[in-house]
Order: sequence, then C-alpha cells, then structure tokens
Amino acid sequence: MKTIEHSLRFVTEVDENHPTGSMLLALDEANQIILLESMLKDLLLPAIVPAIEEINKGGSWAILKAVQ
Repeated sequence: MKTIEHSLRFVTEVDENHPTGSMLLALDEANQIILLESMLKDLLLPAIVPAIEEINKGGSWAILKAVQ
C-alpha cells in the first residue's frame, strides 16, 4: 500500500491583550508554530481517533491515519 502524507491548515486568532496571548506573541514565529501545533496534536488527536476509526471501518481502497 502506498502512503500519501497531507496536511490540514489551521489558523489561531490570539488576543494580544490576554497575558497568555502576550506570552505566545513574544515568541519568535517558529516557536509559536511549534507550540500551537503541539497543543493541537495533544488536544485534537484523542478526540478525532474514534471518528477516524469509524471512517476506516470496512475501508477497502484507503485508510486514514493520524500521524504524530
């Protein structure tokens, strides 16, 4: 079976007046992205795994997998 890696794009709106938002915005862009992507993976992956398993039931031509 051949694997195709793809990505979904997200945007995060940050309140620069909130203390946590200010701390995030104080980081350089690369570290902002690393932090946000890490949080998304930690929060979303456990929630979407059951949906992915349901989608894959009886899958014959393609299987969706979450990559960490």
